[in-house]
Amino acid sequence: MKILLTGSTGYIGKRLLSVLLEQGHEVYCLVRDRNRVNQELYTPHIIEADLLKPISPGLIPRDIDAAYYLVHSMSKKGDFTEMEKRSAMNFVSAMNYTSARQIIYLGGIVNADNLSTHLHSRKQVEEILADCKASITVLRAGIVVGSGSASFEIIRDLTEKLPVMIAPAWLNIHTQPIAIRNVIEFLTGVLLKEETFGKTYDLYGADKLTYKEMLQIFAEERGLKRYILTVPVMTPRLSSYWLYFVTSTSYMLARNLVDSMKVETVARPNNLAETLGISLINYRMAIRMAFDKIEQDMVLSTWKDALSSGNNLHSLPYHIQVPQYGCFKDCRYLKAENIQSSIDKIFSIGGNVGWYYADWLWEIRGFIDKLFGGVGLKRGRKHATRLAIGDSLDFWRVLYADHTRNRLLLYAEMKLPGEAWLEFSVSDAGIIRQEATFRPVGLTGRFYWYLMLPFHYFIFRGMLRKIATT
Repeated sequence: MKILLTGSTGYIGKRLLSVLLEQGHEVYCLVRDRNRVNQELYTPHIIEADLLKPISPGLIPRDIDAAYYLVHSMSKKGDFTEMEKRSAMNFVSAMNYTSARQIIYLGGIVNADNLSTHLHSRKQVEEILADCKASITVLRAGIVVGSGSASFEIIRDLTEKLPVMIAPAWLNIHTQPIAIRNVIEFLTGVLLKEETFGKTYDLYGADKLTYKEMLQIFAEERGLKRYILTVPVMTPRLSSYWLYFVTSTSYMLARNLVDSMKVETVARPNNLAETLGISLINYRMAIRMAFDKIEQDMVLSTWKDALSSGNNLHSLPYHIQVPQYGCFKDCRYLKAENIQSSIDKIFSIGGNVGWYYADWLWEIRGFIDKLFGGVGLKRGRKHATRLAIGDSLDFWRVLYADHTRNRLLLYAEMKLPGEAWLEFSVSDAGIIRQEATFRPVGLTGRFYWYLMLPFHYFIFRGMLRKIATT
């Protein structure tokens, strides 16, 4: 079958894509920027289009059989409700030029009377997609548990970092977490099943739990003793800042998650799992399965994959050309004692390994970035030794990563009065080249560079020496 997949660079989209390809489908991925796609992992059928703009008729093959709509804008700045509305309308217009029989949409459980802005937007998208001439199958999920999911990583951060939690009262709200494996099974299971056309199903796991119980069970599975005290004085704003500073989430995502978490997302029972022959995974097992993937370094996708940067990094081709003029540079060279060892260090940098020199200064810079609304250092990295284009790496984004050419180029997503790049390369002769480039904006940018110059001298010098030595 010919399948159109939107949101294919996102957390769920990446995982769904690999399963669809394994099942033998011909998949067309609609992406905003083909340069942000890791070509090794993706089908060769890539359609470049921005759903915020009208799509030219014929850009999407007319003989598409079905389409998945996995687009969301919850973590983006601006009026995400309007962006989601516009994206859905443009998608419907494009799909009406095709012969697609089904649209499969993954939204959120919206069974409460008073919906959060995020859940109300999800409901609005459902209504827009229903106007398409193709039949729609709506799947609604609450908390998705899997290695790299936003919910999983937030729960992990809170549980592993805080022995005692003073938490908001909404931790007593009930939800029904579902394993990512079950979500993918449902998404593929309803594909072109005519009995699901025009219907809506809530997706849920085997357990009904409060958020507090989820934290406690997570702690038990990790062998941790944790104390949780809920208080009514934590406002949504305070709760958002609490999540933002303790976890790796962005503030925009934290704020929208808090708004949604205040609403009970208990699913309406249905027989879809029985119809499709899906065995529901309980919460404990979902946690164990997630850590199995993490320990084996087999995390296929994370919630950070689809985020645009805080510096409006929309187009890699523009930023991958490191500017030469109007910039400050710190360029250093050093011969590697062991070439392969140095290459391995470069592609393992950041995350749990750290930055090889004065990590405490990097931590301070990450904390300052958080104070000013940036991403901070907590995002880490997806794999311990592998990097791919588009990966997040602490407060950097990978622009270029070529293990055969021994070159790594990073773009800063921290809050800066300008733009910054960090590049590593190793020549055949074993000469390591490390270059930091900063393009300042106005006098503030220039003042920032000179203020940081003493720190850069020690940090960049020490980092290169560590990389070069065995």
